[in-house]
Amino acid sequence: MLVWGIFIAVILIFLALDLGVFNRTPHIISTKEATKWTAIWVTISLLFSGVIYWLYSTNIIDNVDNLSSTDATLKYITGYLIELSLSVDNIFVIAVIFTSFKIPLKYQHRVLFWGILGAIVFRAFMIFFGVILINKFSFTTYVFGAFLIFTAYRMLVSKDEEFHPKKSFVYRQVRKLIPITSHMNGEHFFVKLKHITAATPLFIALIIIEFTDILFALDSIPAILAITSDPFLVFTSNIFAILGLRSMYFFLSNMLAKFHYLKYSLIVILTFVGIKLLLAHNYTFPEWFSLTVIAISLMAGVIVSLKLINEEDKS
Repeated sequence: MLVWGIFIAVILIFLALDLGVFNRTPHIISTKEATKWTAIWVTISLLFSGVIYWLYSTNIIDNVDNLSSTDATLKYITGYLIELSLSVDNIFVIAVIFTSFKIPLKYQHRVLFWGILGAIVFRAFMIFFGVILINKFSFTTYVFGAFLIFTAYRMLVSKDEEFHPKKSFVYRQVRKLIPITSHMNGEHFFVKLKHITAATPLFIALIIIEFTDILFALDSIPAILAITSDPFLVFTSNIFAILGLRSMYFFLSNMLAKFHYLKYSLIVILTFVGIKLLLAHNYTFPEWFSLTVIAISLMAGVIVSLKLINEEDKS
């Protein structure tokens, strides 16, 4: 529990510095700044694999699955890459939400900060119950595996339909509970109007982002549980992927539509981890093989997309 407490405390310190020091004044996040922070978070996340190796080689952590330090490290990196790749679709939806509610660029970081803080809490609960289900009911692996393969199939055959946040179930329910104003009030989530308190577009965008993250977690949590059911590895890889999501959003949001073939990378990854779950009781893929499949899938999607972009620019 000491390791868990230290990890959570460090994450809270990072978040406090983020909002209270580095981004205390609302401002537009430039591509240069987003690139810098994306590189910082990816570097920290990968360097943490060294901490994982040390923790599992010294038995300081509660090693519930009796993993070797090498296997634990590979599982962490694989899980991190899965969570990072599955967050790409989330970035696109966040961009649509911000556009729909006309959220100014300089306030988007604040919404994402609180959205990701909420996502950490929700995912912690989902990971906790997911690990319990996997360990207590062996058939759960078949359910999760089939669900991931179905998700991959649905992603393959579905047409790219536009998401309309103002027509969503969440927006309609929030509107029934609290008055909503279309006027901004700086960086505030609520505004006083005569004798009532109304939610600003910032708050509505935050709520919808929280609920969409829960929906995306329904895919990502089973996906990482295909790699490991060790709660510390699942939690830390998830948290680092979420923490890097904000800077990745500002880095990728304007270019995301051009990375069309990343969709097929996600389909391959979801299908692979789904098959891995279905075969879990009969065959275990080597960790290096899982990591290789996921890394190659991601690289292939990025390379093919970039090649297509270059061809379009030439024409």
